[in-house]
Amino acid sequence: MKKQIYVVGAVIVQDGRILCAQRGANQSLAMKWEFPGGKIEAGETPQEALRREILEEMNCTVEIGEQVEYTAYEYDFGVVHLTTFYCKLLSGAPTLTEHASIEWLHVSELNSLDWAPADIPAIAKIMNQPLPF
Repeated sequence: MKKQIYVVGAVIVQDGRILCAQRGANQSLAMKWEFPGGKIEAGETPQEALRREILEEMNCTVEIGEQVEYTAYEYDFGVVHLTTFYCKLLSGAPTLTEHASIEWLHVSELNSLDWAPADIPAIAKIMNQPLPF
């Protein structure tokens, strides 16, 4: 049985745009785009994990809103269980600490990036509903 990896992603919305983050060249899924976030640690709720990961990865504090999507995607290294949430920036400005690049894009521009497969179902959902903030 493949390794089961539980992760969360932040769909950070600001001024009608969404924060997109590009994975580094030395990471798995190198140079693919994703919603920032990371692994859920033992004892954490998905929301607690997301708050911690965004603080660690982006040096920002976010308010976590409604769930966008849940996706299980089988990669060669394991099955990623990704839960994405809409988020609003409360403090700080996104800083590159782990990602190669970040972009703020309008919903209509999201399909222009080369996304990690697990993130694609969330993009489809985002494109078919109004942004919450």
